[in-house]
Amino acid sequence: MSRHPSVKWAQRSDVLYLTVELPDAQDVKLKLEPEGKFHFSATAGSEKIPYEVHIELFDAIDVNNSKASVGSRNICYLVKKAENKWWERLLKQGGKSPVFLKVDWDKWVDEDEEPENQPASDMDFGDIDFSKLNMGGGEGLDFDAAGDDDDDESDTEEEDAAEASTSKVPDTKDVVSAHPKDAPDSKA
Repeated sequence: MSRHPSVKWAQRSDVLYLTVELPDAQDVKLKLEPEGKFHFSATAGSEKIPYEVHIELFDAIDVNNSKASVGSRNICYLVKKAENKWWERLLKQGGKSPVFLKVDWDKWVDEDEEPENQPASDMDFGDIDFSKLNMGGGEGLDFDAAGDDDDDESDTEEEDAAEASTSKVPDTKDVVSAHPKDAPDSKA
């Protein structure tokens, strides 16, 4: 009887990442079928223990544009989806997934966080008026002039200390002393 290796998965709108964790895998065989069937078999270890995985994927796949890479610790598959859309789950069958199937959090990206193929400079902001967003700044700022100013308006510690010592000089008529000889003459 064969065992099930641990299989991790993640998806994008156009591809599916499947990683079979099986160190020192030998005699690796993979069969993908267009309707979404994934068959994997290999042996591992000095005893040549057989491992197999047979799963029916959620939707159809493009067998011709899918790729595999066999490494010393795992076998990675990049399975091209037949349609560019997010799948609700990995398997066609609903319910609880088999225990050997796990999410690959290192490759996982949520559907709404998937990067677009466009560079950021080509982003289309539609009819958004950024002046009405009230994001602070903006009014009266001259961004071109701000970069040309070589003067540093921040004070150094020495300037702060000098300013503090000059601003705390007490007025002589406000000085109160504890010595009786410094007391004001009440006879004057």
